[in-house]
Amino acid sequence: MGMLGLNDVKTGKKIIHNGDPWVITEADFIKPGKGQAFTRIRIRNLKDGRTTEQTLKSSDSYEEADAVDTDAQFSYIEGTGNDREWIFMHTETFEQHRASLAAMGDAWKWLKGEEECVVTLFNGNIIAVQAPKFVELKIVETDPGVRGDTSGGGGKPATLETGAVVRVPLFVNQDEVIKVDTRTGEYDSRVK
Repeated sequence: MGMLGLNDVKTGKKIIHNGDPWVITEADFIKPGKGQAFTRIRIRNLKDGRTTEQTLKSSDSYEEADAVDTDAQFSYIEGTGNDREWIFMHTETFEQHRASLAAMGDAWKWLKGEEECVVTLFNGNIIAVQAPKFVELKIVETDPGVRGDTSGGGGKPATLETGAVVRVPLFVNQDEVIKVDTRTGEYDSRVK
């Protein structure tokens, strides 16, 4: 890919920094009264989520990363334990990609099969997975519901069919299907 100079670094651009792909989350061009202009950028590592700040002078440049976000459908899991791999299929080309546990982050908690996800590919490999914003999952284990208790306070833990544990209101029972917000990991509503 090309090189990005002082004027090319913009929010959303993906760059190579210390051999890893990073995305620019903030870019501020600063022209002080005295001295040379510079750009201060905040970047987030696409592999592990770390963030840092960098200052670019007019002579500095970054290599643009060959990292692309694409839609893919979760197909199945291969392997067991920490050696598991999640298999995703591009819905138009039917090309399959594998994601390691590190690349999955917390997304594995919300996937049971055939969900549309956004995957970030770097050099043809999945480095990050974003689960859909909301998923509908069945509760496989929770304490019995309390009849008439519709208060918003309190709650109880519920284990979902994927193994994730979320807090649900007291009136929600086992074997019910609930809607979960994957960004926060919180109960949203019951599914009728």
